[in-house]
Amino acid sequence: MPRWSVFSTGLRLGCTQTCYRRWLSSSRTVLAESSQRWGDTLHLPKTTFPLYNDPSKDSKLQHKTTEGLYRWQWDHAEGPLFVFHDGPPYANGDLHMGHALNKILKDIINRYHVSLGHRVNYVPGWDCHGLPIENKVLKQLGVDVNQLTPSQIRGEAEKFARSEVASQMEQFRQLGIMADWSPETTYRTLDPDYELRQLQIFKTMVEKGLIYRQHRPVHYSPSSRSALAEAELVYNDKHVSHSVYVSFQLDPTSPHMSDTLRTLTAGRERVTLLVWTTTPWTLTANMAIAVNPEMQYRLVSIKDSLAGPPDASESIVIYAADREDALKEIPGLLTNPVVPLGELDGTDLVGATYRPIFAPRLASSPSSASLPIIASSHVTRDSGTGLVHCAPAHGAEDYAVMQALGLIRTSTSTEATASVSSAAGADLVCHVNGLGQFTEDVAEVVGQEAAQRLVGKDVLDQGGREIVALLTENGALKKVQRFKHRYPYDWKTDKPVIVLATSQWFANLDNIKEDAIAALQHVSFVPAISRNRLESFIRSRSEWCISRQRVWGVPIPALYHLPSNSAVLDSDSLAHIMSVLREHGPRYWWDGPVSAFVPPSRREGMSDAQLDEIWQKGTDTMDVWFDSGTSWSLLSELYADPVASQQDGKVHKRTFGADVCLEGSDQHRGWFQSQLLTAIGSATDAERARAAPYSTLITHGMVLDETGKKMSKSLGNIVSPMTVIHGGKGKNEKAYGPDILRLWAATVEFGKDMSIGPTMLQQCAETMRKIRNSSRFILGSLGDRPYANKVEHADLGLAERYVLHRLHRLDQVARAGYEAYNFPQVINELSYFANITLSSFYFDINKDCLYAERENGIERRRVLTVLDQVLTTMTKVLAPVLPHLAEEIHATLHGPDAPSVFTTPWTPLPDEFVDSKAEEEMDKLLRIRSKVFVLLEQARKDGNVKSSLSADVAMNISSATTSDIIDLLGREENTLKALFGVSGVSLCERTVNEVAPTWQYKETMELDGTEIELAVRPAALQKCPRCWTYTRHEHDELCKRCTDVVRR
Repeated sequence: MPRWSVFSTGLRLGCTQTCYRRWLSSSRTVLAESSQRWGDTLHLPKTTFPLYNDPSKDSKLQHKTTEGLYRWQWDHAEGPLFVFHDGPPYANGDLHMGHALNKILKDIINRYHVSLGHRVNYVPGWDCHGLPIENKVLKQLGVDVNQLTPSQIRGEAEKFARSEVASQMEQFRQLGIMADWSPETTYRTLDPDYELRQLQIFKTMVEKGLIYRQHRPVHYSPSSRSALAEAELVYNDKHVSHSVYVSFQLDPTSPHMSDTLRTLTAGRERVTLLVWTTTPWTLTANMAIAVNPEMQYRLVSIKDSLAGPPDASESIVIYAADREDALKEIPGLLTNPVVPLGELDGTDLVGATYRPIFAPRLASSPSSASLPIIASSHVTRDSGTGLVHCAPAHGAEDYAVMQALGLIRTSTSTEATASVSSAAGADLVCHVNGLGQFTEDVAEVVGQEAAQRLVGKDVLDQGGREIVALLTENGALKKVQRFKHRYPYDWKTDKPVIVLATSQWFANLDNIKEDAIAALQHVSFVPAISRNRLESFIRSRSEWCISRQRVWGVPIPALYHLPSNSAVLDSDSLAHIMSVLREHGPRYWWDGPVSAFVPPSRREGMSDAQLDEIWQKGTDTMDVWFDSGTSWSLLSELYADPVASQQDGKVHKRTFGADVCLEGSDQHRGWFQSQLLTAIGSATDAERARAAPYSTLITHGMVLDETGKKMSKSLGNIVSPMTVIHGGKGKNEKAYGPDILRLWAATVEFGKDMSIGPTMLQQCAETMRKIRNSSRFILGSLGDRPYANKVEHADLGLAERYVLHRLHRLDQVARAGYEAYNFPQVINELSYFANITLSSFYFDINKDCLYAERENGIERRRVLTVLDQVLTTMTKVLAPVLPHLAEEIHATLHGPDAPSVFTTPWTPLPDEFVDSKAEEEMDKLLRIRSKVFVLLEQARKDGNVKSSLSADVAMNISSATTSDIIDLLGREENTLKALFGVSGVSLCERTVNEVAPTWQYKETMELDGTEIELAVRPAALQKCPRCWTYTRHEHDELCKRCTDVVRR
């Protein structure tokens, strides 16, 4: 016989169950069937904490958790130093959702470290130079760049940048960002001290031989009027070019023509080379035709009156044999019949010459001299005709091969002969200016009459069309074809760029990129796959074009000696220039006389006036990526004090740079890369030469609209962070406050592109409501003060030990999530704990205990002990993401004048909270509970039950392989009624069929080898007017429990 079968059939187990009434407010009103006096004896929740509130509107609280907190932790934190380096946003325009995501993610990480007691260094910054600000200023003033002096533009640009910084700073504050926003603890790339540090890094790179000047083709943006680095390009996959197939006439008098070619073309008056190009405007700069020496070429005769002069009956054409099938598919290009005349190797074409394509328009001039056919491996079988038009002023590969062959003359030096003007080098043919328009020099190639149709025309527009017209008139045009392909665009103006030969300053990356790759091996990447992206960008770069033809920026302090037409940029000149700039400020470069910057070693006894005549200051400015890329130098002073920079527990302790940098995925080609390259490039010792300026790089994706589309004004789908916080005019533009926006940022998988919209924000608001409601219930139960009369852990019941076990899991999972930057893991675990462990379980089973039990009874003390710890831990867990809510909870509990919740370190919960046995046993009871709930729902649907408290549960164990379940039920007799939500639970010594209630719902279940028969039936006793459970005997005023409590 089961050991508990001695119980009488009607014996009830445990304390009374949850009152089903919903707690609606902090008032003491109780809807009871009898006198109001019973309500006055209940311990109803009482709190000043509202269910709905935006605590960020409390300016005192807002300051406490942002600027006040940052200053406090910097002055008082005793933990190790944690350095988060802020990538500077561009100081132009209001914040967009990408800005908000970026700053919130950074703030979550920083707050987590503050909560651990670490000393966090976070200095917000802004990128303030560059063309977009120049353009914005000119647009606001309604003038063209030529209508203002450079000094005026710089003055207006600085004024504009500073106003934008102030505007963005105020918006960042509204996100609840913990930072000291004073000028001393923020940075701007326009700050004089910042510019001087940047110039010092540049000087070091010059001294290491990494900086040089060269006249060569670079990506050039006519819309920005400046050279661009690869990192400043975006690629448009839908760009359409008007490509052309043209013919160049082979020069039969070529002295170095191969015997094979001479034999095949003997006696033929007109032999042409078929060439394809997507940039017909570059044909004026043609200097060679390249063939692949390893390819086969075909000589054919085409019977076509349109090919060549009117009196010609055939045209002899040369093209790659492998391209013939593709060329025949192009309508009107190769007309039938095509008669093969012979084949030859590419090497047989090399050495021959051809006539310039516009030579028929020139009587006789150097520009009409024949040009060479050269060998190059960059000619492929994949496209075109197998013969490539080479314009080294407009193509990097063309330039490289012709330079290697000695066909063009260049200089690579920081003190070499180089034109001060923008004119091309002597051997490099270029007829395009900085506006992307043909210059008057084009007349040397096309003649004066044709030049009038080209000069001043945009090469990407009307100028290109005029070239096609000239080719048609020459009889050289064979076919025009629209060609959609991937083409580089200026990332700022979103307009196509060109390749143009200009004199620019470059940083040599070949000498440092292996060290840069080695340094990255000690860097952690989040997500891990982003490592490949950054490494591939670095491996693919050999140089960095760092000069820009802009007014608003940090100068490249080069001196130009006019008599020798040379540029001077060396250690001696820079040392002197830097001393002048330290005394007068970086802006003196623009405003001071050139004589002030000529070093003593080059003055040669001349007066200032004489020096001003023969020297010029450079007007180029540095790439803005170089500006922001040197921001790591701001952190050097942090490591000067070994005590202040303690880094406990780190395997590789930092001596410079940051622990963490976090930016969008586009920064692999931008700031992440420029930081690394300037740090490695300016390293002065072997150890630093292989050390990255960061330990961890975190990358986030783009923010899209709710349908997954990119946000744009044209689509009208922009979601503004300020609108999310303060609301807007649209019906779906509710005011959510900063914590809802922060909660959204913590719930998305930021490593890839993510969406935001009304639905997602409403879901976040609902999550917030549930977290607030759970916190409010606990605060109400505690009476808005910490609980002092706690019980020892050994005296806790099963439910309490189970909740603390789950709380310990929450604590551990949250810590692991924050450490791994997996914030959705934190929020998911927190939401599950608040919604399931607390609201659906622990609150539900303990409301009756909290309201109706004796105030200082052991049962109630147990629950309050747990709730006090739960609120403390929950607040610590949510604080990095929801600081305003955390501060509001903390202030409610400890008073409005209490210090920030972050000032008390978040310490791990004790190991004694880990209780696998409690979890195992509670899981078994919860399985029984689920079955009981099914039976209660059936009774409710049939109209037999309105409140579960009007029912009892009878249980019988018909068979058992072990006594574990029997022991558990007997030991937890005081838990079962509360767990099931009924007024009584009976453990029967015989089957429940022997009892004949008015209605009954039965179910049999198997639990770990034990068969349990369950029956839900009407409550045997009457309703108690105080606690509303059906536990009162008919002639008693209250149930026994309530009678005892009231009488005490």
